[in-house]
Amino acid sequence: MRTRLKAIFRAVAILAAMVGADCTHLVSAAEQGVVRVAAAVNLRFAMDELVDAFRRERPGISVQVTYGASAKFYAQLSKRAPFDMFFSADLDYPRRLIREGAGIPDSEFQYGLGRLVVWVPRTSPIQIETLGIRALLSPSVRKIAITDPRRAVYGRAAEAAMKTFGIYDGVKNRLILGDSVMQTAQLVESGGAEVGMINYSLALAPRLRDQGRFWEVPIDAYPRREQGGVILSWTQDRAAADAFRDFVLAAGGRAVLRRHGFRVEGNDDGF
Repeated sequence: MRTRLKAIFRAVAILAAMVGADCTHLVSAAEQGVVRVAAAVNLRFAMDELVDAFRRERPGISVQVTYGASAKFYAQLSKRAPFDMFFSADLDYPRRLIREGAGIPDSEFQYGLGRLVVWVPRTSPIQIETLGIRALLSPSVRKIAITDPRRAVYGRAAEAAMKTFGIYDGVKNRLILGDSVMQTAQLVESGGAEVGMINYSLALAPRLRDQGRFWEVPIDAYPRREQGGVILSWTQDRAAADAFRDFVLAAGGRAVLRRHGFRVEGNDDGF
């Protein structure tokens, strides 16, 4: 009888240990959050650094980022594309998603103010630093690369800036259009254009920082480029998405954004 009781107790103990192990596994799995992010391509270098820093602080949350044009993401998210968060190059897109019921109203955030520059390769004879945007009128400038205004906010910003300075009519026949700011920069790098108008953060990116020179277009020469985002209404892990948003907007995240050329709230530059 005693032998049988000991066997029963032993079996119960083993079962309890197995259940405990399974529960621990389940708890551990529950702590592993995943945040799927759709991000504007002009945010790539800043976002890569933000994700690395966030991973060190919150190793239990995985942030998976896909880069692309904000307008394309907006169209996809309007049809419930499988993302949890949207970082847009234009705050208007997240606000539209909120109005359509695709974005959570209290999750809207603004992470930076985009800036526009006129960019040339470092070896270019064009004195962009002194001529500024009027360099586009130079007879030696046969092609000017901008992002397609129909597809991207920085293309519309470039077009608006040229009109503000009264040079658009004089250069419009020299414009060539890129599908993205990255492609616009590549057009200049490859010699397809002598000058390009791209966003400031890309001009500061590791790939272009030492390859070119630029002149920053005054920020009042084109519509204010407020960049922001939203958490999507079908997010699978709201707590994880909130954690990443809060990290980006906190002091550490703002410092990363500043390094990559984004003016942020509380910055000395003013926002």
